[in-house]
Amino acid sequence: MIPPESTTLAPAMAEWLEGVRNPAMAAVELSLLLVLGRTLGDALGLRHWGLPEALLAGVLGLVAVTSGPVDLVPEPVVRLWAGLPTALLTLVFATLLLGKPLPRLRGLWRPVSAQMLLALTLAFGQYLVGAAAVLFLLGPWLGVHPLMACLIEAAYEGGHGSAAAMGPHFARLGFAGGASLGLAMATVGLLASTMVGVVLVVVARWRGWLLSAEAISTEAIGAEAFSAKQNQGLTTGLLDSPQPPRSSAPDPEFGLGAWAANLVLAGMAVGLGWGLLQLLRYGAQQQGGGLSAILEAMPAFPLALAGSLLVRLTLDRSGHGRWASARIQNRLGTVAADLLITAATASLDLTLLEQDWLPLTLLAALGLGWNVLVLLLLAPRVLPAGWFERGITEFGQATGVVASGLLLLRMADPQDRSDALTAFSIKQLVLQPLLAGGVITVLAPIAVSSWGLERWMALCLALVSIWIGLGLVLGRSHPSS
Repeated sequence: MIPPESTTLAPAMAEWLEGVRNPAMAAVELSLLLVLGRTLGDALGLRHWGLPEALLAGVLGLVAVTSGPVDLVPEPVVRLWAGLPTALLTLVFATLLLGKPLPRLRGLWRPVSAQMLLALTLAFGQYLVGAAAVLFLLGPWLGVHPLMACLIEAAYEGGHGSAAAMGPHFARLGFAGGASLGLAMATVGLLASTMVGVVLVVVARWRGWLLSAEAISTEAIGAEAFSAKQNQGLTTGLLDSPQPPRSSAPDPEFGLGAWAANLVLAGMAVGLGWGLLQLLRYGAQQQGGGLSAILEAMPAFPLALAGSLLVRLTLDRSGHGRWASARIQNRLGTVAADLLITAATASLDLTLLEQDWLPLTLLAALGLGWNVLVLLLLAPRVLPAGWFERGITEFGQATGVVASGLLLLRMADPQDRSDALTAFSIKQLVLQPLLAGGVITVLAPIAVSSWGLERWMALCLALVSIWIGLGLVLGRSHPSS
């Protein structure tokens, strides 16, 4: 006779095993996909062209999900993959400032301020052209959701990580297809930033726009030129943390104790970011009003960067800055970003792309066109000497990812005569909490839902006009030549 308690224990044990099996399968299969994607990516030389190997891994996963007769990836695993991007992006943000001393702006005001004004023009201009396209064309003709106006900035500026992490945020606001459409647009931007950027560099060389035109050669796109600069300290950006140099020799800095300490530091940054968000939510609830609704909809990843800054400041002030390793933090951010891109791409909903390919194509073309116009018309009038080298870096980042911008910079300036990297890196640290997956990226869909497209477009037009005006004034008072 079977004891009565065993009849209740068996279903509970089966349920527990099922709850463990799916996450385990999700982790193992995602890791295998990333290893396979990196292996094939190395063989194809994807990194030399600024294309992440994780994107190839995600495409392989997508093929496995939609392969049909062979159920390689069960539906529960795909659902788990779809929920990973927000958590992984929070970890990426938490590692951004931990491993590097905070820069000083003394003597860099002119190039950094010009770089920031150009970046703000690009970002808010993407919102502007998106809002205008949806308000006057795509909305009346195709009936698209108003929040599609936010896709260009979220996908082009933020890349795959921002697009994937914004998916649940879009869904809460009624735009269920935002994640898949954003990921598709991020892929278009990543490819366009490389292909169009290469053409622009060739044109710049022909027109004599480069500081060191005589030193430019086709070898500038080689892996050595790109990787050497990519490993410099301040180049870390969203979803494209520099790849540390690969070596078979043991490295004491990569010991178990160092990894444990840096994992703890990253966890502290995540915890501080989450705690700040909870504190802000509590304060907003006490005050009442619309701010509470905004903060309830805000994810934790923008504030994880604030947590990263607080941990770094504490380490520097206490004389323990050496505890945070730039190489380990970069490696953590890179792995998290690669897993994020792989999971987000593999869990794409292709049916949404079939339905909305026309508005998506139009928005992608408009966003790319805006970025090219800003580079060719505004950058020469705003940026200091070496305007094209500085501007093409910004174009690559605002269309694809930071790695794309660095690749284009290496092609345009292999000998680093423009000193564009320093201003660009500091600009990234200042604007990263706001744009490209930061606070403004999160608040923009809420503003569109609350105010309507007309008011949002008017605000973006006013801000773009201000940024352009300030940039032109700065350019006239401090000429580039």
